[in-house]
Amino acid sequence: MAAVAQQERRPGGSLRASSISRSFAGIEALRDVSLELRPGEVVGLIGPNGAGKSTLVNVLSGFDRPTQGRVLMEDRDVTRWSAHRRGRHGLARTFQHSHAFRGLTVRENVEVSALGVGASGRQATRRTNELLALLGLAAYADRPASDLAHGDERRLGVARALAAEPRFVLMDEPAAGLPEAEIPRFAAAVNAVRDRGAAVLLVDHNVALVLDVCERIHVLDQGATLAEGSPEEIRADLGVAAAYLGESAAAEEPV
Repeated sequence: MAAVAQQERRPGGSLRASSISRSFAGIEALRDVSLELRPGEVVGLIGPNGAGKSTLVNVLSGFDRPTQGRVLMEDRDVTRWSAHRRGRHGLARTFQHSHAFRGLTVRENVEVSALGVGASGRQATRRTNELLALLGLAAYADRPASDLAHGDERRLGVARALAAEPRFVLMDEPAAGLPEAEIPRFAAAVNAVRDRGAAVLLVDHNVALVLDVCERIHVLDQGATLAEGSPEEIRADLGVAAAYLGESAAAEEPV
């Protein structure tokens, strides 16, 4: 099955949310949101609490379905596909909370993810060694995942996602709780994912991190698109500043 999935991928395509709306008991969490991820770029998704960011990630990754709109992966409509099926066809995500197998070693955690998408034992070992080196985790390879510091645990989540060799990686608040000293190292990890040719969606409340590593940024507010553009355009947008800081503060302090 994994071999079939590999053959069905269409290199060079994008992941698109097309006019996505999502309602819960009559409350609109998303309203007509469209977004596109292209290979080899990092796109930021930011917005105040309750803006709909995690809902959009859930819709894109298959953990939720939209009330209206479509999800297209490499020009194929995957709106009704399960998260597992999307994973087999090249989409991976990280979560706000660790999903590591804490009783396994760091190495075993990554190998399990590779084996889960059909890699052979030799392929899983090769991918694991490459990813642990890439993400600065090689020194912890044989330690239990439960022994990792918070920042290292976040990088393990990225390694587990990349073990499936995805074309699209959705990172839902991967830097949450990291000390400021860890942010540059984590930014380097995100850039390493992009440099491997994947499309990355980075969702995080650390706006400085998003402005630093993203080529494009999409801003949500109250479930709708507030702004889209380059980091420079978003930094100068008074509407974005108002959403984060309030109207009066936005006039005095940029994003």
